Amino acid sequence: MPLFTVFTPTFNRAHTLHRVFESLQAQTCSDFEWLVIDDGSTDDTPALMARYQSEARFSVRYLREPHRGAHHVHNLALREARGQLSIKLDSDDGCVPEALARLKHHWENIPAGRRESFSGVTGLCRDQNGHLVGSRFPSDPLDCSAAELEYRHKVRGEKWGFLRVDVLRQFPYPEDVPGNFIPESYIWCQVSKQYVTRHINEELRIYWTDAPSLVHGPSSPRTNAEGHRLMFKMVLDLESGWFFTAPLRLLRAAAQYSRFAFLRGLGVSAQFRGLRSFGGRLLWLAALPFGYVLWRRDCARFPQS
Repeated sequence: MPLFTVFTPTFNRAHTLHRVFESLQAQTCSDFEWLVIDDGSTDDTPALMARYQSEARFSVRYLREPHRGAHHVHNLALREARGQLSIKLDSDDGCVPEALARLKHHWENIPAGRRESFSGVTGLCRDQNGHLVGSRFPSDPLDCSAAELEYRHKVRGEKWGFLRVDVLRQFPYPEDVPGNFIPESYIWCQVSKQYVTRHINEELRIYWTDAPSLVHGPSSPRTNAEGHRLMFKMVLDLESGWFFTAPLRLLRAAAQYSRFAFLRGLGVSAQFRGLRSFGGRLLWLAALPFGYVLWRRDCARFPQS
């Protein structure tokens, strides 16, 4: 069994998948498998992946699925992963040759007796021109939860690393959700309540900023309203205790929860019942008028057909 499962979800990205493959071919650590899950591509991805399977110096597993969305693909990857540690490397990105070796090094540097309390290791990203993306961590290494990183340390921007597969399997996405997207914060909020992450100031992922968008024109917020409602509900239920550290950030989350709930046809009483925490309900009540205004704006911009 490999140490890492490098997981790549893809949809019509045959023109950028070479970045991932070439990055993995160059890795100095070979203790990994590459799991590619194709979410219904209609381009040349199957033929390209067949070629990669014949050329690769490592295990390549390619699964084709009907187009169902990122949350379904994520859950399938967790069921299929053979590694102990899961790394998501997007289909239009890459990583530096020593990326897996450095992540393994930092993981093994955590004392074995403490490792059960850690979800994984996270590093920094650079763009294709070698410039740092986002901010650095205030210390190195920094051991803290994802919530502490956001609210206390106010670290921003893209980051990248691995999570333990056994931890991720505790927090799958719900699959009976209309739409095709649930933000990753839905999972990070839950992981953050139980585990800390080791953060390191090493630029390991190459985050390409020139990939052409597959989305043409603004999309209706109704399409993935339920996925966003669930994510903001998780923020209010699990992170409302950070209000005095980041009040505006949490009030914005509360307004967005209400906005997407209205888009799903949920009235005020249903929104109240949907929240579990007392603090989350207080935030929701304070931000309800703003959520209503956002919803009315959405209705004007995207009339329901």
